[in-house]
Amino acid sequence: MMQYLPLILLFIGGSILTIGDIIMKKLVANNSATLFIIGLAVYLVGLIFLAYSFKYKNIAIASAIFVICNIITLSVVSWFYFKEVLTPLQIISIALGIGSIVFLEIA
Repeated sequence: MMQYLPLILLFIGGSILTIGDIIMKKLVANNSATLFIIGLAVYLVGLIFLAYSFKYKNIAIASAIFVICNIITLSVVSWFYFKEVLTPLQIISIALGIGSIVFLEIA
């Protein structure tokens, strides 16, 4: 279980960052200072998970996995919640991102 802790931390952090992205998208529509502050706070929480993962992972590898997890969760949310459609090339790119996590973990 302990060997999966960094991945769990990075996935949770990336998912929290996705929540921050959603809040910031709503900020654009509403132009609210409150949403901006909340969005920044949520980003900070997500980055805390990233920083804690550095205890277990190389900084470059952890950061790459973190960003890929954010992109994956953000793509799913944007598809279901915002009804934004992904092109086939974008779907392939996300699949390659998932593959890169696998390669980063077995290397």
